[in-house]
Amino acid sequence: MNFQNDTLPEKAVKVGSTPTMDEVTVVKGILKNHLAPKGKYGLVVVEEGSLKFVWEDDASNVLDADTDHPIIIYPDRFHHVVIDGPVKFRVEFYQMPVDVVANNEGERPGEDFLDK
Repeated sequence: MNFQNDTLPEKAVKVGSTPTMDEVTVVKGILKNHLAPKGKYGLVVVEEGSLKFVWEDDASNVLDADTDHPIIIYPDRFHHVVIDGPVKFRVEFYQMPVDVVANNEGERPGEDFLDK
């Protein structure tokens, strides 16, 4: 298995979350090339099963995520999720108090799940 060993920055504050999704109810936008909400970190939290995660700039290095191995999504880095079986998961969103972010343009389906 190819797990990511990264952690969220220490001062990251949770600012939103998707509802729990499964292989049927998944927000379709996360299955294709996209970005996290502007200036936000994402945390893919698998509740049951497993999934795969792909950075578009490193597509040959597919990461695995399961209940013990979440995935940190960095701001302004293109990525997508691959579902290849039964799974339940959510994506939490975090923000740093002071955030320096590149001005990348792209689809950001997670914006709909931020607390306003």
